[in-house]
Amino acid sequence: MTMREWRLPAALILLGLVPMIAGAARLTELGTGPEVTPANARFVADPLPVVLHIVGAVVYTILGAFQFVPSLRRHRWHRRAGRVLVPCGLTVAFSGLWMAVAYDLPAHDNDVLAGLRLLFGSAMAASIVLGLAAVLRRDIAAHRGWMARGYAIGLGAGTQAFTHAPYLLATGEQPDGNLRAGLVAAGWLINLAVAEWYLRRPSRTPLAGPARRPRAGAR
Repeated sequence: MTMREWRLPAALILLGLVPMIAGAARLTELGTGPEVTPANARFVADPLPVVLHIVGAVVYTILGAFQFVPSLRRHRWHRRAGRVLVPCGLTVAFSGLWMAVAYDLPAHDNDVLAGLRLLFGSAMAASIVLGLAAVLRRDIAAHRGWMARGYAIGLGAGTQAFTHAPYLLATGEQPDGNLRAGLVAAGWLINLAVAEWYLRRPSRTPLAGPARRPRAGAR
């Protein structure tokens, strides 16, 4: 890859760094037999969905970032990586839905946020399935679009760290209720908007060769 091609995957991985660090801390906590608190009780009582979610999300975030590199999309690596990314992405989506249904609501959440998690988790799973169906029928443009949208939703936790930051800095407290639901939704919507811009922007790929001038006298 050229240095220019490195920029996008590096930016995507950096965006996912905060949730990846938080996820690693959660796994470490669960692996050390933690004291049960209101903040971790649901994870200690039923750790499987959160473990699947964190592990799947780390692989999906890092490996998925490199699927946006044009030079790699022209090699077999893209297809091989996709065979890992599809199950990882579905694991992230379905484990997120599992947690939304099975876990009690945390103190700062409400039913609106629970509904949004079900909505966007379902949208992520649907995007990945539609992307897989598109590539199987050789519709590469549709495949690229649906996979980009699924990745954008999957990377929502990274953007949500930034949508929450101004409130945290101003008040020193976590937002709650409908405000928190709005800030979480904003993270997903911002990512989807950027994904749509990325998909619709004019291509900068150079033409295969210079245009030929017509010969003198040609009509």
